[in-house]
Amino acid sequence: MTDNLHRKTLLGLLKERAYKHGQFTLSSGKESEHYVNCKPVTLSCEGNALLSHLMIKEIEDNAVAVGGLTLGADPLVCGVAQRAYYSGNRHVDALIVRKNPKGYGTKEVIEGNKPPKGSIVTVLEDVTTTGSSAIKAVNVLRDAGYVVNRVVAIVDRCEDHKVWEDNKLEFVSLFKLDDITN
Repeated sequence: MTDNLHRKTLLGLLKERAYKHGQFTLSSGKESEHYVNCKPVTLSCEGNALLSHLMIKEIEDNAVAVGGLTLGADPLVCGVAQRAYYSGNRHVDALIVRKNPKGYGTKEVIEGNKPPKGSIVTVLEDVTTTGSSAIKAVNVLRDAGYVVNRVVAIVDRCEDHKVWEDNKLEFVSLFKLDDITN
């Protein structure tokens, strides 16, 4: 399957399973007539395979891990890490950033096989509106000593890209909201 066919198939899945039209309150608190919940796609066998194939091409060549805020990023980081393993030419681990530190044991906020401090980590996200979830993950990872330069999302709602510039981040998305609503 070519990348164009992967993208076309994935877009069809997003339109069919992830998009809803109506009146919704988004996680950012904003009101919108467009709602995109990628989990029915990211948690499906076909959707995760297609996303992993396309997303791995967007992470930095020297990234040793991908991370993101739970729950939206969980299937993405695991899928990309698995895709890297099976490609045979990359080693990329998955990191999951908790919304709050674990309340027991080691009280971790980052779960996974942690690379050495100073390592490059790419943040993955399902849908961005204000970028707040991705920025939370970026800040936790940076505070832990990792270098985060890029955020890769499935869907960009195209509301405010200043957040990426303000946080010295490159932002890449596979699709824009208009791709899904049209």
